[in-house]
Amino acid sequence: MPRLGVNIDHVATVREARGVDYPDPVTAAALAELAGAECIVVHLREDRRHIKDRDLRILRETVKTALNMEMAATEEMIRIASQIKPDIATLVPEKREELTTEGGLDVVGNLKRVKEAVQALTGAGIRVSLFIDPQVEQIEASRDVGGDAIEIHTGAYCEATTPQQLNEELKTVIGAAGKAHALGLEVKGGHGLNYVNVGPVADIPEITELSIGHSIVARAVLVGIEQAVRDMIALIQRPPR
Repeated sequence: MPRLGVNIDHVATVREARGVDYPDPVTAAALAELAGAECIVVHLREDRRHIKDRDLRILRETVKTALNMEMAATEEMIRIASQIKPDIATLVPEKREELTTEGGLDVVGNLKRVKEAVQALTGAGIRVSLFIDPQVEQIEASRDVGGDAIEIHTGAYCEATTPQQLNEELKTVIGAAGKAHALGLEVKGGHGLNYVNVGPVADIPEITELSIGHSIVARAVLVGIEQAVRDMIALIQRPPR
């Protein structure tokens, strides 16, 4: 059964909507951990649209489980990560105009740059995961650049509109998880997962952790962050169907 990593970016999104100092993503992280989350995930973006440098520094001091810093493979972010030392850094693609991360990192097309980033982070004592689409060539490239883990981009599965499409996309994720595991990579999953669609992905035996943010924060608006986290854990750690 996979662990739950809670992405708290959108707690900060609500804060930034009014330019105030609440709600506090650090407090949300602590409550998520109390509810059973085993990892806290934050994406420090180039434009600092939600999570700020100060948030990251305080989270490093207060997170009791594991801190996963999502980041672009840029010199600035590598420098920050090397100073903060999250438990794991997840390399993701990033475009200023996107609402959320669109698609996985193209490791194949940016092999040299990604490998240099992985080496720099590994040299700083940080484990590295790569957020990629469920494609064999991207998985093999992630192994070749020295990654410790991959996070399978589950967006296509989550956006499927017919039972047939849903089944096909799930099979793709299952195949990718098996391939990555066979290559010695830890396998995680995330993007678009919610309380309705998470079950079949959580049942994939090779997946050790799911990174979920928006759907948990959205439910937390109605029931509170602790209850929202507990509800998700109950879904992903139930006996497989």
